[in-house]
Formats: sequence, structure tokens, C-alpha cells
Amino acid sequence: MRAFNGDCEVGFVKLSSYAGTRSSGSVQTVMGLEKDLRDRHLIVVEDIVDTGRTLHFFLDHLRQQNPASICTVTFLRKPEAAEFPVAVDYVGFDIENRFVVGYGLDYEGLGRNLPGVYQLRE
Repeated sequence: MRAFNGDCEVGFVKLSSYAGTRSSGSVQTVMGLEKDLRDRHLIVVEDIVDTGRTLHFFLDHLRQQNPASICTVTFLRKPEAAEFPVAVDYVGFDIENRFVVGYGLDYEGLGRNLPGVYQLRE
């Protein structure tokens, strides 16, 4: 956001598909969008894409609202874990299929405030 030079609005959506360190197999909307997205240009920023289930679900939801465009960005991606075909336009880093915490990523609500990305001990 610091590098974006233009007018924009920021909205937050909280989706959950994990129970502990495993994908639950379903996506729950914990906090949703309340704006009309028709004819708007969207940038979806994800913390991590592993199976792709959450992003697949969310992009389908967004497309139903007829935005002008959708661009996807993720901090981390686990290519080995992919189960759903989702195109990510910009990827910070590809990582191994391991559970990680820190720098905004959590384990059952904890660890988001760690200053780096760490593999969770099993």
C-alpha cells in the first residue's frame, strides 16, 4: 500500500479453512465484504495459498458480483499442496509444504506477531 500512488479503498475479509494445522475441507466466512463490487477493480491479497481452496471459493464469490477486474497477490504459496486450480498473479515466495507461522500467519490465533516466518514444530 505504501507504494500505491492513487485513490483506493481497503476492505478486509476473514475466511477460515483450517482446524489446527490441517485444512478442514470447507471454507467459512468469518467476516465478509459489505461494498458493491460491480465494475470495480479488485486486488485480492492473501497471506498464504496452499491447497487453493480458500482462494478458489473467494474468487468464485467475487466473480458473481461482476467486478471490472480481479488481480491476486500472495505473500507465500505452497505449490506441492495445490488441490484447486487458482491462478495467482503475484507471488512473494514459494515454500515447501510445511505449516508456518509468524509475520501475520497464525496457529489457532497465535503467532501472527512474530517478526519472521517460522516452521511450526510438530
